[in-house]
Amino acid sequence: MFTDLILCKEHFSDLGFDKVISVNIIEPATKKELRKKLKQESGLRVVLGSANNRTVAETKKVDILLSPEKGVKKDSLHHRNSGLDTVICGLAKKNSIAIGFNFNDILTNEGTKRAEIIGRMMQNVWLCRKYKLRMVLGSFAKDKWQMRARNDLISFGIILGMHPAEAKKSLEAISEILKEKKEKKFVICEGVKQL
Repeated sequence: MFTDLILCKEHFSDLGFDKVISVNIIEPATKKELRKKLKQESGLRVVLGSANNRTVAETKKVDILLSPEKGVKKDSLHHRNSGLDTVICGLAKKNSIAIGFNFNDILTNEGTKRAEIIGRMMQNVWLCRKYKLRMVLGSFAKDKWQMRARNDLISFGIILGMHPAEAKKSLEAISEILKEKKEKKFVICEGVKQL
């Protein structure tokens, strides 16, 4: 079941998606603010990447870390800084946090800024594959004109370095996350489930 994540309330239903979900993105400045906003959010918890990506990856209540490259100021001398590293990937795997790729970042930027973002996203795809992290593709459109069809987002994932099957799976990952959240609600403790 293909699902797209958007930021606006209105949307087109004929773009090839089974479901379109409107989400609120959490943009915390501090760890205390992150905890406060996570308590207020009841649905899908999507946190925007920042300089505090490690703090976000340590939190078990986060579902998706969106655009971890957002908090990056500049690259290192010997490697590209993409917002993810081995420690953050390990924490994200442990806490089952998916990494989100925002098509709207590519759509709204131009020139060298767009090229830098694509390069950082490509490195994040490589890290997600290495650490077996769940990847999520979404248009994250702010209005109905920024929405893209399912095949466009699959092509975007392939450009970033995903295999075609991975790109399709990244559009289906939202349904899996929502299903796991629903099942987790009925778990009292490990091994005990409320019927």
